Amino acid sequence: MESDNPKEGKERLRIEQNGVTPEIYKVVRKSVGMPEYKKEDVEAALAHTLFSVVIWEGKRPVGIGRVIGDGRVAFFIKDVATVPDRQGKGIGTMVMEQLMAYIRDVGAENAYVGLMALKGKENFYRKFGFHVRPFKNEGSGMTQYLNEPSDLVQ
Repeated sequence: MESDNPKEGKERLRIEQNGVTPEIYKVVRKSVGMPEYKKEDVEAALAHTLFSVVIWEGKRPVGIGRVIGDGRVAFFIKDVATVPDRQGKGIGTMVMEQLMAYIRDVGAENAYVGLMALKGKENFYRKFGFHVRPFKNEGSGMTQYLNEPSDLVQ
């Protein structure tokens, strides 16, 4: 699929489903300051990905995202990233539209879809129906990075 959006510049954008490789993963994530992982860890993680998408501008990957989970009732959106010089051009929206279309296609009725937004990016995900927790009967979302010191542990 190619974009005809004039905001995208002269290069046409191309969507590649299930095309995230360890090299693409590392390059795009590093460009936005996301934590880096060893190659063997990235390979193992990608091997367990349910669905992924790469947005290409010419021969350059400019956006990625992936879905992990059980494939029916629980999905988690991970690694949505757009290279800095292409942010604000609709690439992240293209990624999310692809990820959500996949989940709607394979997910059970009332499937759970979660994600953890980077600070300040919550409004971007609201466009896709996500809400910030706590919300209604939902408590706060919680996370933990292994080996990261926590000032909350007593």
